[in-house]
Amino acid sequence: MPTATFQFPAGFLWGTATAAHQVEGHNTNNNWSAWEEEPGHILNGQRAGAACDWWGGRWKEDLDRAAAGGQNAHRMSIEWSRIQPEPGRWDEDALEHYRMILRGMLQRKLTPMITLHHFTDPLWLTAQGGWENDETPAQFARFVEKAVEALKEYNTLWVTINEPNVYATSGYVSGDFPPGKQDLAAAFQVLLNMVRGHALAYRAIHRLQPEARVGVALNYRGFQPAHPGNPLDAALVRFLAHNFNASFLEALSRGRFRYALRSTAVPEAVKTQDFVGINYYTTDLVAFDLSAYQDLFHRRFYPGDAVLSENGFIRHTPQGLFEALHWGQKFGLPLLVTENGVEDSQDGLRPRYIAEHLHQLWRAINFNWQIKGYFHWSQVDNFEWERGWSQRFGLWGLDVDTQTRIHRPSVDLYTAVCKSNALSSETVQQYAPAAYPALFPG
Repeated sequence: MPTATFQFPAGFLWGTATAAHQVEGHNTNNNWSAWEEEPGHILNGQRAGAACDWWGGRWKEDLDRAAAGGQNAHRMSIEWSRIQPEPGRWDEDALEHYRMILRGMLQRKLTPMITLHHFTDPLWLTAQGGWENDETPAQFARFVEKAVEALKEYNTLWVTINEPNVYATSGYVSGDFPPGKQDLAAAFQVLLNMVRGHALAYRAIHRLQPEARVGVALNYRGFQPAHPGNPLDAALVRFLAHNFNASFLEALSRGRFRYALRSTAVPEAVKTQDFVGINYYTTDLVAFDLSAYQDLFHRRFYPGDAVLSENGFIRHTPQGLFEALHWGQKFGLPLLVTENGVEDSQDGLRPRYIAEHLHQLWRAINFNWQIKGYFHWSQVDNFEWERGWSQRFGLWGLDVDTQTRIHRPSVDLYTAVCKSNALSSETVQQYAPAAYPALFPG
């Protein structure tokens, strides 16, 4: 039986990622809390409720488990609506609460990474038009200044905006996220204002903390032509790959935002990222379909023989992570895998998913690409937006009614990797045997 050890670089960041609304609980002053109250928006009518009760203090036990599992970093977000509950009013108690969590991370020897915007907006901002309003970038920059001034003692690694491409697509194209619109022109304006907001935030952070490292966490979705020889399929793949994956980050490198066949100059956005954060989960097949006029004449689907997550949401395509990193390295900046994971309440696919994706991560590092860390989504099951509690992404399970954390076997796999800074054949054989033939062919 072949044996080997895939060693990662010294100082590599191993962590998990969380988002405020998904874990804190009892957020009642943002657009998602209002969205959950309206029937039909969340699968099975579920609500975040107490979530993982981080605001009530359960972050301590979850981060205890992360540290005990060999993790040396954690990515969290802060909730704008808690810190600025009304225009011009700042809640110092909320800022102190986040300082307490950050102190707790450092005490556990976890390097923090803070996300400043992770899908949620204060209700007062929504009432002003949200990110469709051209004043919102400046509003966001003021929030960022306040938050960074309060938290910079404990953190130097900042994500300005998480998945702006998902925020705009889900909120303004498919309508699955608030405000539930299907309006490409609005999506263009939202993304353009997020580019501008990011640029203002980047400069504000560096004014306050010159040593800061600042970037965006972008959701990279793989797209493959369903029929590689079909030029229409190939053209659609290029269109989707640009609009969904590339448009935001190219604006930061080229100073021009191109999306949905529109284009505008944003010279102020040039050179406003110190790293590229990549969230990768899966890869789609794309086919031209003349009848799908509402979806710009294309279908996205998985092949019939695909290995799928329990709800069919994610196709196990580890090669896609390598392709995402190959794409990301063209920006010439350090890379961080800021999210990667799979919905799997039974923990049947997750061990294989983790092992095979980490192998692709190791492959990419061996091309001397500047990859600095990996954050698994997520430490514990959390509220998954419009899909409610139907998807379980946690290394640790969660009983929502009792707040009991449930040990899953993937905890032991990830612990072995984090503690050894390596993925070995022994670890895979013990914790992810289904991945062994792919990683160690004999």
